[in-house]
Amino acid sequence: MTTQPTTQNPNQALWEKGDFTRIAATMRESGEQFAQSLGALRGLKVLDVGCGDGTTALPAAALGADVLGVDIARNLVDAGNRRAKERGLSNLRFEHGDASALANVPSGAFDLVVTMFGAMFAPRPNDVAKELVRVTRRGGRIVMGNWIPGDPTLVAQVLKISSAYSPPPPEGFVSPMTWGVESHVRERFAGAGISAERVRCTHATWTFRGAGTPSEVLAIFRDYYGPTMNAYAAAAQSGRAAELERELDALFRSHNKAARGTEIPATYLRVEVAV
Repeated sequence: MTTQPTTQNPNQALWEKGDFTRIAATMRESGEQFAQSLGALRGLKVLDVGCGDGTTALPAAALGADVLGVDIARNLVDAGNRRAKERGLSNLRFEHGDASALANVPSGAFDLVVTMFGAMFAPRPNDVAKELVRVTRRGGRIVMGNWIPGDPTLVAQVLKISSAYSPPPPEGFVSPMTWGVESHVRERFAGAGISAERVRCTHATWTFRGAGTPSEVLAIFRDYYGPTMNAYAAAAQSGRAAELERELDALFRSHNKAARGTEIPATYLRVEVAV
């Protein structure tokens, strides 16, 4: 696959800024559970858009799918290819690409297209929906996981709090959280030729786990997750870094369900599209 020009997607710098593999380490079990929830995968051609370092792509390949992972962050593509090699998964490869313009991904090439908290962050959401539909074969499926705006669970609240400390977005910015609104999802897929009855939305749970305390897991988000890194940088400039730290620390501690270590569930919108 030929790489896309980096100017096409302003998010590339954001997701290459930190090291999302550190965040992904807290998501491995949920990634495996998600892959298992997709049904029989052996022999299917699967595309994982906004795949990171393979949180869902690796378990899908381990279940027998032929998987291509595409991500805007080159460091995550490299990390994913290293993980695939280490696991001996010759049926899995990672490539650099933009969810808004999968120009070098053939039309109708995949039985199943998945994107867990990936494509939702790409610009031009209407183009994203069209691209997801285009690369899926007739009779195939698309499965998305999208964070829900205003949801009281972890990630929606992390992003909400972080935005309050960050500079206002540029003019014309469309919040990625709108992918967590069912009416927006149906409208975007309708624009891609998918009727409403072929789009199913349900709420599901994704769990972040770590051996350390909630405060130690927060430190991973603070130091390695692009949106929170930006929020901390902006808060430091305005003298509010300690305030942001207190607010997020209270959030992580109050949402922890584990007696030892960290186990924090987060609700997301699971979108299933019949193409």
